[in-house]
Formats: sequence, structure tokens, C-alpha cells
Amino acid sequence: FLIPKYFFIVASVDETPEAISTKISGTIPEWISGNFLRNGPGKFEIGNNKFNHWFDGMALLHQFKIAGGHVTYKSRFLGSDCYMANSENSRIVVSEFGTVAMPDPCKNFFQRFLSRFELPTSDNDNVSFVTYKGDYYVSTETNFMHKVDPETLETKEKVDWSKFIAVNGATAHPHTDPDGTTYNMGNSYSAKGAIYNIIRVPPTKTTPENPEETLEGATVVCSIPSVDKARPSYYHSFAMSENYVVFIEQPIKMDLLKIVTGKLRGKGISDGVYWDPKLETIFHLINKQTGKLYSVKYHAKALSTFHQINAWEEDGFLVMDLCAADDGKAINNYMVQNMRKSGEALDEVYNTMCRVFPRRFVLPLNVDMETPCGQNLNTRPDSAATATKTAKDKVFCTHEDLHDEELHKYGGLEFPQINYAKYNTKRYRYFYGCGFRHLVGDTLIKMDLQGKRMKNICIRRSMLTFTLLRFKVWEHPGLYPSEPVFVPLPGATEEDEGVIMSVVITPNKDKSTFLLVLDAKTFKELGRAEVPVNIPYGFHGTFNSTMTHRRLLSEKN
Repeated sequence: FLIPKYFFIVASVDETPEAISTKISGTIPEWISGNFLRNGPGKFEIGNNKFNHWFDGMALLHQFKIAGGHVTYKSRFLGSDCYMANSENSRIVVSEFGTVAMPDPCKNFFQRFLSRFELPTSDNDNVSFVTYKGDYYVSTETNFMHKVDPETLETKEKVDWSKFIAVNGATAHPHTDPDGTTYNMGNSYSAKGAIYNIIRVPPTKTTPENPEETLEGATVVCSIPSVDKARPSYYHSFAMSENYVVFIEQPIKMDLLKIVTGKLRGKGISDGVYWDPKLETIFHLINKQTGKLYSVKYHAKALSTFHQINAWEEDGFLVMDLCAADDGKAINNYMVQNMRKSGEALDEVYNTMCRVFPRRFVLPLNVDMETPCGQNLNTRPDSAATATKTAKDKVFCTHEDLHDEELHKYGGLEFPQINYAKYNTKRYRYFYGCGFRHLVGDTLIKMDLQGKRMKNICIRRSMLTFTLLRFKVWEHPGLYPSEPVFVPLPGATEEDEGVIMSVVITPNKDKSTFLLVLDAKTFKELGRAEVPVNIPYGFHGTFNSTMTHRRLLSEKN
């Protein structure tokens, strides 16, 4: 690995609230019109205090405004309560995932003692941009979101999920139906233990003339008790098909007792998150229309998944593609001190981590009392995944790899993206992601599922099945691209007709981060917009198009 000379991949930076010009190399297509929005941590020190974990850094919102082949850049720190309190006190006063805030030294002993029993609840929404009812929010995994202005990046309003429905948080990865109805998941906790909740938010405001409306009309569609009431599973996201939400109860567990006593023990939330490889993974299916939990549970060996790729229903099966690993310990490797290592020290951390690869599960939807046990129910000829009924309401599944050995050279794949607007919940051909030969992405990859074919090889009379896929790669040594976001060409008729956008970090060169634009079809570089400021490696982004329907028609004519 290259040793950073000027700038760590994760480092504190200043905000750039006023738009600045970028230096264009190549060509930025003129049809791209809108704001490429990114979210991620941007401040890792407050006064003399330092955050411990990558997830803890203060949320910094980024905007690349693109119009007429030109790009400007601006950024703002989210005006969250924790950011304001930390700034005013010049120290960390709100605990985060991996960092415990120390008691206020100005308080008396008794007040400091009581403060150690406060539950850690931060509004540091540093994970993603999401939309509800046409409005933009930034989100993390607590019960707080913030409505933001995508044009100015100003923080408009703090929104608390628990004021609308009985949940104590929600994921930063909701799914949206074509009509705008949005689904999410969030936990609730009571004397009966932990509950997983499926959330539905209506597509439009109940009172259109009221711009202040937020989550009014949100409902809990279904509630699922945790198998272990005191140790629910951690989940970062979920899958969704046309008719079902798929909740993945994985063996990354949260010890609630450790979490609620963490501050007393001087430990962050991360101390209560652990991997239990003895447990199986369970896929729960919930009907989106009725809210009914399907009685059949689909089990698989222990796996961890943070991001799903797509899911759709076809011929009596639900096909679910996701990025998964065989263990879930990686979350605690993303300490800031690890991410600032280089050379052999960085290799040592990286080599302890299990690689993440794209996988496919095929879940039969017509399992009943008459379904035979002990035989593979997946009759799809194009898939090596299996699904075997082992008990009345249990089907054990094995996955099919959506990759071949070639992908191992790139460290697997994460941050998957598709042409979401047209192909989410539908059979699709392409997905995009980052290769991970580092703690963060260091290549961009385009996978082609239509090129997927099965190859049988006979070894010592045993038939082994391998998946062969075509893929394309963008890579440059020393450059670290972020999550690829697909932006379709207006009026496109082909799935990959558009561009891929990614923010590329250049730690070995000062103030030269750039927005990369690739032709999604050829995966060739079209252009880049170099920003004269440093930008830390972030999490997730989205494209806010300003191409109006009227403009599109006039340009076609």
C-alpha cells in the first residue's frame, strides 16, 4: 500500500459552505443536471478529544452541483445537537458508536455519577441521504434524522421517529416503491424484549400545502420478536421485492445489557456488538400489503451482510442478491487508528478481515404441508443455490456465488448499486460496487449477470459447479473511489445507459480529491472534476436530478 504523504483517508477537514469551482479534465456530459450529494464523517477531533471509530466522526454533507458540463463543490457540517454541543464545549459531550463521552468536569460528583447512566442517543446523521415524501433527510441508525436543503445543505429540522411510531431507531437504507411509498425497519424495546419493526411511510404529504410535514402517516406494518430477547441482531439494511420485505436476522448480535451499561463501564456501543458464529442466519418474509409474517423461515449458515443488491419474484421464487461475508467481526476493525495505518501495519489489520462477496439466495414461495422434505426446491436451471425443506416451517438455503475466482484479486465487492429507479424489485442485469483491497474501496467494478453461466468440473468423480461472470474494473494505484452511484441518461432504453459517479480520495496528493464520471456501459472514464480541498472517505450518496420533464422534452426536440 502507498504510504499517505499529505492526507489520511479519514481525517478532519474544514467545511466549504460557499460553492467553489472545480478543475475539469475530460468531459462531464452536459445532460447531467443536478446535485450529487454525499454523506460521511468529516471531523474526528473535538478540542483535545478524539473519536475512536470511523462511524463516530461528525457528519459532513457534500454537494457536487453539475450543470452544462461544469461542476461546483460545497460542504457543510450537519447542524445536529451533538455537533453544536461538542463545538460549544470544545470536547466530546455526546457518546457515539465507539466513543464514550466523559462527564462534564464542571458538574459535581453526584451529577457526574448520574450522567454515566444516560443512554447513548446521538443525532449525528453521518451515513446517508434519504427521501421521504419528496423531502431530503440525512440519516444514521438512531431515532433521529435531519431534514436538509439539497441546494444549500443547510440543516432545516430535527425529526424523531419515536414521535410518530413506537420505534427506537430506523436504518439509513429505506426502500421505495414506484409510487413513492417508502419502507424501512427499526427496533423497539420493552419489558418483553427487543422487537424488529417493518415501517411504511406514505408517498406524499397528508396536507400538501404544509411544507413542515415530515413523517406523519407512518405506520408499523409488522412486528417480529427477536429470537433472543436481550440480544437482538444488528442489521444495517434489508431487502425488498415487489410484494415482500425480507428481514435478515444475522449472527451479529447486540448485547443490550452491555450497551445500556456502557457509559458506566467506560465502553462505547461497539463493545456490546459481537459475532456469534454458532447461530444460523434467518430470512423473514413479510407481505407488504397485509403485513403478515410468512410462517416459513428460511435458514442459512452464519453470514454477515450490510448491503443487499436487489430482490425480485419470479416463477414462484423470491431471488435475493446481497453482499455477504462468512463472519461479522469487521465492524470493530474500523477504528480511526487502524484506518490511519500504512504499509505492513495496515496489511496486518486488513488480513484479519473476512472478504465480502456478492451472493444469491433463491427462496421458494409455495412451501406448504405437502412440500417434501430433503430435496432441493430450487428448480431454476440458471442457479446453483439450494433450498431444502427440513421441517414443517423451515427451509435451509445455500447460496450461489455471483462471482468467480477473478473477483478475489480485487478483495471482493461492497457498496453495491443498481439502476434503482427502473430495476429495483425486478430482474436485472448489472450491478456496480467497490473492490476492497484496502479497508476502504480501491477499485470500481461493474458486474454483468447476463454473462453468468454455470461451469461443471469433475474432480475425483465429484461434480463441482462454478459461476463464471463478466465484469469491468476502473482502478488507479493510490486512488480510493467511494460508493458508485448510477445516474440514468434521460429517456434511456437500456439498463446501463447512463453514468457512474464516485468521489475519489487521493491520500498521497494534497487537495486533489475529484468527482469521477464513468460511462456506465463501457466503464471508461469520461471526465473528472478536481476539488481544491481535502475530502475524507465517506459512506453513501445519491443524485438529486434537476432535469425537469419539460426541459427533457424540449432538449429531445
